[in-house]
Amino acid sequence: MLRALYTSATGMKAQELMIDNTANNLANVNTTGFRRSRMDFADLVYTTYRQPGTAIANGQVSPTGLQIGNGVRAVATTKHFVQGNVEQTGNPLDVAIEGDGFFQVRLPNGEFRYSRAGNFRIDGAGQLVNTDGFLLDPPITVNQGIDVSKITISTDGLVQGIRSGSNQTAEDLGQIQIFTFLNPAGLSSEGSNLFAQTAASGAAVQGLGGQPGFGVLRQASLEGSNVEVVNELIALISAQRAYEINSRAIRAGDEMLSTSVDIVR
Repeated sequence: MLRALYTSATGMKAQELMIDNTANNLANVNTTGFRRSRMDFADLVYTTYRQPGTAIANGQVSPTGLQIGNGVRAVATTKHFVQGNVEQTGNPLDVAIEGDGFFQVRLPNGEFRYSRAGNFRIDGAGQLVNTDGFLLDPPITVNQGIDVSKITISTDGLVQGIRSGSNQTAEDLGQIQIFTFLNPAGLSSEGSNLFAQTAASGAAVQGLGGQPGFGVLRQASLEGSNVEVVNELIALISAQRAYEINSRAIRAGDEMLSTSVDIVR
């Protein structure tokens, strides 16, 4: 009976984590480029009273064993990199990746981070930065006098601009590169729509939009979150009910212990 208490406690803890994860998904339903997470669980080590296949009388073996589980544990949160909805914004500096890939930004300490959020801005030096001011890498510089409203970004990432009040040929301002990973689910979530490379994700592979294995870029558009509210609400209800059932098992174990104590009295 005491084992039942601890086993049910692991179930309650697991459902708490499930609800925490679901709440985070729902909180980011309108976050640009957000990727929903799924909780993965595994059962704990079993207490084995008799191993399956154990020899019994007359040379026969037991067709089944006697093993009692000890609960559940959370083993991973898996990011789902399914494409989110791409919506037009009208802002020429907004860029969405349609397909696989990430933008690369450089932090002030020189480290790289990766993001699906393409809501870029121009800083005081004329360089493209994300909403936190981190530089897009490789850098794109908008030269003095370029009309921002006339900046064009092709599907392969070529950035061009025309100077204000002129009919000159478009100037090349740079090329937006896309980066992919062998295992994007192995990236580390860093917050602020950023991911960090890990040993599990593999090294970043650089390419251009439209190349095999790389998505294409859509100017004046942003990719929304891939969270599906209905599915998250179903997961939330399921986790709540599982939590209640585990708490009921604890109450049942407590009542059985109480009955045993009453017998002794």
